[in-house]
Amino acid sequence: MLRRVRAQLRQAVDQMAKRPELCCGAILLTCALILPLTLTCSRVKSVVASPRAPLRFFPAEAPLADLFLGQLEEADRLLEEADVSLVFYYAPWCAHCLAARQHVQQVALFNINMPLRLSECRKQKSFFQYPVIHLFYRRVGPIEYRGPVRAEYLESFIQRVSAPLTYLPSVRALHTFLTQHQQAVVGYFQFNSSPQPAGYIIFLLSALHALRRDQQGEVRFAVVTNQAVAGGVSLREDESVYLHRRLNSSLVFPRTQRNFTVQAVCDWVFENRESVIHWIQPTGAKSYSLEAELQKGPALLTFLPHNPLAANQLLTQVTDVALQYHSCSGSQEDSVSVPRCCRSLLDPLAGPSVCELCVSHCWALELYLQRVSLSSCRSVQSSYGVFGRWSVCCRSVPRPPPDSITGLQCRSNKTLRFYLLDTQLHWTLAQRLGASTDQSLPFITIINLRDETHYVLNHTDTLADFIQNFSVSYSPLHRHLVGHKPQQPSQSLIQEVTSDSFLHTVMDSQRDVLLLYYSVWCGFCSALNHVFLQLARLLQGNSALTVARLNVGRNDLPWEFMVDHVPSVLFFPRHRKQMSVKFPENTPMTVPNLLRFVLQHTESGGGAEPRSLLEAELQVLQRQVFSLHRARERLSQQLSVLWRENRRLTLHTHTLQTQNAELQEQSLQLETLYREKTRQLSDTVHRLQELADASEELLKENSLLRVLLTVLRERDGRDTERQEEEGQEAADGQEGKREAS
Repeated sequence: MLRRVRAQLRQAVDQMAKRPELCCGAILLTCALILPLTLTCSRVKSVVASPRAPLRFFPAEAPLADLFLGQLEEADRLLEEADVSLVFYYAPWCAHCLAARQHVQQVALFNINMPLRLSECRKQKSFFQYPVIHLFYRRVGPIEYRGPVRAEYLESFIQRVSAPLTYLPSVRALHTFLTQHQQAVVGYFQFNSSPQPAGYIIFLLSALHALRRDQQGEVRFAVVTNQAVAGGVSLREDESVYLHRRLNSSLVFPRTQRNFTVQAVCDWVFENRESVIHWIQPTGAKSYSLEAELQKGPALLTFLPHNPLAANQLLTQVTDVALQYHSCSGSQEDSVSVPRCCRSLLDPLAGPSVCELCVSHCWALELYLQRVSLSSCRSVQSSYGVFGRWSVCCRSVPRPPPDSITGLQCRSNKTLRFYLLDTQLHWTLAQRLGASTDQSLPFITIINLRDETHYVLNHTDTLADFIQNFSVSYSPLHRHLVGHKPQQPSQSLIQEVTSDSFLHTVMDSQRDVLLLYYSVWCGFCSALNHVFLQLARLLQGNSALTVARLNVGRNDLPWEFMVDHVPSVLFFPRHRKQMSVKFPENTPMTVPNLLRFVLQHTESGGGAEPRSLLEAELQVLQRQVFSLHRARERLSQQLSVLWRENRRLTLHTHTLQTQNAELQEQSLQLETLYREKTRQLSDTVHRLQELADASEELLKENSLLRVLLTVLRERDGRDTERQEEEGQEAADGQEGKREAS
């Protein structure tokens, strides 16, 4: 192996020695690969930015503990001290957290809130979005809150966590609790033997555990300690749980069949509860949660301003109507009804799925029991459960008045589902469905997704009549068409059609209409805009033809005028609107094809109409050709003028270039002369400087000579005076000698 490698290396070296350019190319390529890699690796450290210093998310004066440094130990200590705690996990850069900050501050005035920062929490918590709100009830939790992050909703949820159980001291309080809440669960516990029985702790934890699955509080838990009060719901044994149901028979938790645990109690409650009306919270105008509910069947959506902390009279009215609609058994019986009977029993012939048999007479149950060879008292349970396996129900269905909605669910093939939405949270969706501009008024609509229809309740009608009219075979309700009204009319060649102007514009019997169905999200529709604009400009002079377009994403039409896909083009001929023609899908949408399509289907109505249309188009084309000829002549004249001007400018440019050359030559000469004069001036300055220096030296010497001359003069004057004195003295001496002699 080594010999083979050595031989290959030696062969490669020989080849590179024979072709040195190959060797140089390989070396350059290696350097070109290593250099970017080295530069990239050397810049890795400088690309990573240092994290910013953590800042306080809530104001310092806010009544909450803002642990913006991520102090998890401090959070655990606060959780141990408080009975009810709310933990708000946030990220400073999250827009949802910034929007929820004000609401959390409002709730913090009444509750303990502990916001934690992102840094250390993300290492221990698996959070994929923010904010995350957890509640703890005496270290029981976390109970995650998934509702709207608004102050009133948070306060309502905190109140349910703070008081998960409602104490019922009297029979009157028990009846009020059962009638006020849609779904009620009552537990009977005796506190004589123990201050907190084990069953009561399980029931309390079941109520807290149910809050994780029931954010709106549709299921409420209550506790009874008095045996007389518990007798009001037929509870006689200690640690019994009663599930109240308004439509079917109420249930008691089967202690003999299920273990009395937290999970078992919650599962039993949510499996057997009655949900006649639901709260839904879609995340936006388009939501998968709303679509999943609408796929189940016709839905009645009620948009109402809701405050979970206050009573809502409209909510009570809608709930009562929903209960009447689902009350199939009824309390009133006519003369043709028979005594009611409803039993649950095991069916050995049924499969593993739920089998429910409902008949109108009890003798049908006897026939069924004879068929399966069972007696009427064998394997019969005390209560009837729809979700139980292999159940058979026999009941009588009374006949209510035709104009009543009591039990209408069992008498109609259009079963409605009732849903509630908050107007303040989902007003955009309400407006899209046809709501008015006043948010204080409720908005009720019925949506049938299968038939692609929805109806809107007028303020003059009642909700019961609205439901009754929808449920009949031939509904008198009119489909609501949602249309977008333009803010201001546009002066365009293509006329914009809406739901309101469709019949007036498209169905005009005096005009042919070419209509384009488009949508904003359709990219191919945007690509066809210039084609229709050219066609509209071409047919602009024709007063008998209208080129229009319709946004199907924002405007509804009757079914006979809708299309299955966009873009689509339909031609509505005048006097024959029922004979509309669709542009072929396999033909390219070009201006010639569209024009040929219009002319072809205009000819089918007679000879005068196409001839007039062709004459009008020919006249338009002739006017355009004549205009083009005149424009061509004007353009030729302008070109000749421009040519002469260009010639003159060329000559002027040549002259300017010559003058520029002369000026450049003169500039060079002046520059040479300037340099020479500058040199001479420099020499002159140098000489003047030398003369100045010499003059300064001469001045210094002259001053010295003056001083010396002055000194010499003074010395000569003193010598002269001394000589005169000596001569005077000599003369005086001689005079004295003469006198003496």
